[in-house]
Amino acid sequence: MQSPWDYPDFDGHEAVHFFTDLKSGLRVVIAIHSTARGPAAGGVRFWHYPRTDAAVADALRLSRGMSFKNAMADLPVGGGKAVILAPEDRSKSPELLAAFGKAVDSLGGAYITAADVGVTVPDLVAVARRTKYVSGLPAAAGSAGGDPGPHTAYGVFLGVKAAARRALGKDGLAGLHIAVQGAGSVGGGLARLAAAEGARITLADLDAARAATVAGEIGGTVVGVDEILMTEADIVSPCALGAVLNETSIPQLRAPVVAGGANNQLARAEDGARLMQRGILYAPDYVINAGGIINVVLEYLERAGADEVRSRIERIPARLEEVWEESARSGQDPATVADWMAQRLIGRG
Repeated sequence: MQSPWDYPDFDGHEAVHFFTDLKSGLRVVIAIHSTARGPAAGGVRFWHYPRTDAAVADALRLSRGMSFKNAMADLPVGGGKAVILAPEDRSKSPELLAAFGKAVDSLGGAYITAADVGVTVPDLVAVARRTKYVSGLPAAAGSAGGDPGPHTAYGVFLGVKAAARRALGKDGLAGLHIAVQGAGSVGGGLARLAAAEGARITLADLDAARAATVAGEIGGTVVGVDEILMTEADIVSPCALGAVLNETSIPQLRAPVVAGGANNQLARAEDGARLMQRGILYAPDYVINAGGIINVVLEYLERAGADEVRSRIERIPARLEEVWEESARSGQDPATVADWMAQRLIGRG
């Protein structure tokens, strides 16, 4: 395994921690990108990686994205991310979760964890038995907290509507065709919200049964995971894993808008320019998908209830408009513009 300093995705990270617990089998990377605005907040991903260096690279990219996401959402926290290297069968034991909680606690509050891919609210409850530096726990009615997925989905829904206004001149989603990659908490949530407003939905998910269930609920259709991005649609919405927009997939896109909830959708920095060159409007992922972290951070800080969480999520379209306006003025693609704005907010611009 190479040094973290040598990774292309290393971006002045303040710390990269490696924890191992032989008894439980825990292997986790916790990357802290920036604490300029406060403790590093970001979820923990439980995923099977074919190589260890892929897990480190993911932690580096995701933690940087959290710094930018939290700054663009005007939250008083920095950015971090944990990546647990799951076994191939993705088995997860109480002992492993306890060991992860101990690892988080050893950082003394420099990193605040929450849910991400492969981690559930009950998992976080187990982690919270070993550390207080955790958020996204079950919440009483009217309070911030709980599963961040529906909050992310709501923010993405609002961002998709903003993109439809800007690129398509549409005030709503009625009659539009949206191709959604991923039918989980975020993709499925977006699909339901958009369908309720009259959009026609095409879905794909690695779990074909899950995609079929959501499609059945909303009268949508299902295609293969290798087809969804190339579906002819008004809007393509990546809501699964990242790096799906690249030099191979971008030329095959058949939609004028890409707006979705997945983290790190661009495989490389230059892919934002590739989208712009094709005349495709892109909603930078860490701007449009900030709903979940808004809920998580406000819960952790004990500063707001559900109404304030919703109010803050409803500011996402305005932030996207700022990015798109600056993109139009500068001639730079929206992803690059969003990075500039976020870097200034964390004192690196």
